[in-house]
Amino acid sequence: MTLIRRLGRAANVTLRRFGYQVIASAAKPEGRGGAPAPLPSGAADYLRPDHPRLLELERAYARFDSRATTPLLWKRQHVSGYDLRYFRGDNAYVWQIRDGASEINYVLTAYYVKTIDALGLLDKLQEDELLGVHAFTVDGRIVSRDLLDSIVEINFLQRQLAISSRQGFTVLDVGAGYGRLAHRMVSAFPGIGPYFCADAVAASTFLCDYYLGFRGVADRARAIPLDRLEETLAGRRIDLAINVHSFSECTRDAVEWWLELLRRHEVGHLFVVPNPIDHGGERLLTNEGVDMLPLIERYYRLLAKSPKYADPALQRHGIQHTWHYLFEAKC
Repeated sequence: MTLIRRLGRAANVTLRRFGYQVIASAAKPEGRGGAPAPLPSGAADYLRPDHPRLLELERAYARFDSRATTPLLWKRQHVSGYDLRYFRGDNAYVWQIRDGASEINYVLTAYYVKTIDALGLLDKLQEDELLGVHAFTVDGRIVSRDLLDSIVEINFLQRQLAISSRQGFTVLDVGAGYGRLAHRMVSAFPGIGPYFCADAVAASTFLCDYYLGFRGVADRARAIPLDRLEETLAGRRIDLAINVHSFSECTRDAVEWWLELLRRHEVGHLFVVPNPIDHGGERLLTNEGVDMLPLIERYYRLLAKSPKYADPALQRHGIQHTWHYLFEAKC
């Protein structure tokens, strides 16, 4: 690790307690050949800050319960107009190279994923480099953090809940971002769905709705605006709630708001992946240092906990090491 990176991480230990962080600059997305990554047809016209649908969502979220929408990190400027167009790029949604990850980290991670991928998802799911994602070619296949993280997370859930064999397995993705995991899970398993994506950031709901439609999975995975969430969940059985790197970036009030929602709708299991911050993900802390575990344990008991990478060397050198936590609802 370079001196600059060490200084940046040390500064973040303090800054995150006040809702800020040092973010290294990253190059604009480029294809592996060096040319600017192309946008799909119509994307530039739709993915813009003044789009009527985005403005409508922003107005609705401004009227919503402030416990859920008051940001810790995700203030309005957190997602730029450039990020809207290239939302799969190295930005607030998925850090890909800005934390110092390079080709060698992706190579190591890809080969590790190949050894633990009992479901064969590396062969089933593909990366196409669209919408700004940073990608590398490893062993003849294109990989990205989007793809590799999704496969690791899905395999964890498979080991714990056997999701590949479940029919009508319903999911609520809390803080779903642009819908990365939703796209991968419903593409991998025909039995999963409906898969609901919710987010307290209007821009995320806007992007997720676009992305799920663009990927052709909107019949089984849907972005649900925050003000429509209660009515969508009413009377439904939700088997699993997912929270990947989102609770870490919420205020304490927001975490409690989401947990109360999950309990109210009797969500059976909760999968949480925290930001590593300065503890490698071994603790369930928000970016401002709030311990989430006592909050979660009001309603859920810990069922399983394991490092993202079983190999300690990968926990040091793999892409964004952290831990995975699975909870089950208390009776």
